[in-house]
Amino acid sequence: MFGGHFYHEKMRKSVSIFGRLFNNIYVLRKSTSGAVLNQLKVPLAYAPKMKYLERIRENPDLVNDTRVALKLPRMSFEIVNITYDLTRQLSKVSNFSTLGTTSANRQKFYSPVPYNLDFQLNIFAKNQDDALQIVEQILPTFNPQYTLTIKPFPTEYPDFVEDIPIVIQGVSFADDYEGALEQRRTIIYTINFEMKTQFYGDIANKAIIRSAINNIYDINAGLLDSDVKLETITTTPNPTSVFGEADSDFGFTNTIAMTGDSSWVIM
Repeated sequence: MFGGHFYHEKMRKSVSIFGRLFNNIYVLRKSTSGAVLNQLKVPLAYAPKMKYLERIRENPDLVNDTRVALKLPRMSFEIVNITYDLTRQLSKVSNFSTLGTTSANRQKFYSPVPYNLDFQLNIFAKNQDDALQIVEQILPTFNPQYTLTIKPFPTEYPDFVEDIPIVIQGVSFADDYEGALEQRRTIIYTINFEMKTQFYGDIANKAIIRSAINNIYDINAGLLDSDVKLETITTTPNPTSVFGEADSDFGFTNTIAMTGDSSWVIM
């Protein structure tokens, strides 16, 4: 079951493509007249919400000047749950195959297993306008889902693509403005997403079957385990060098060898 090592980096790729969706969000600061004063790109990092929140609330320390509060606004995201999706389950015997590393073999992998990755995107800001600018740049993209297309195996299967829907689940809001006077205000918007992805098993490199041999015996010879062999039928592809792709044009050659007689061929 776990005889060989394989690692397709699917989890890492899923985290990467999710983060890229929110890696180009900006906040504009305007004057009272509406003129743009500056434009800030919102930093994004993979980090747990509570750990990140504690880091934001750290105050400058005169002894250790490396502990300074993070500037806002910024965003963080993380995976909070992984669940199996029965609604997308495929047949376990279905497989995908292509030419192998040589003309004598083929590469094959079986149906992937469907899983849902639950992501949590956290938006931290010190005022509502900054937070709402970020939220309104995100929500219209998901109606309620946004689908990405990736290549799970760009080297082994360059033409094989996978669609990954990312579905928005909801938005929550928190504001700790009513805390202590010395506490820094932090407005937090949390957006939950569900990524419908798939995980693939090992890619097997198997030899191509180019010959099938059938021996026919007389079961009424009364010799039990050593019944009389009547003939041998050998089936081979024609031409023998065919790869056997789904759209390949080839036939078969059947060679019949009778016991005690010369063999003959059926094309």
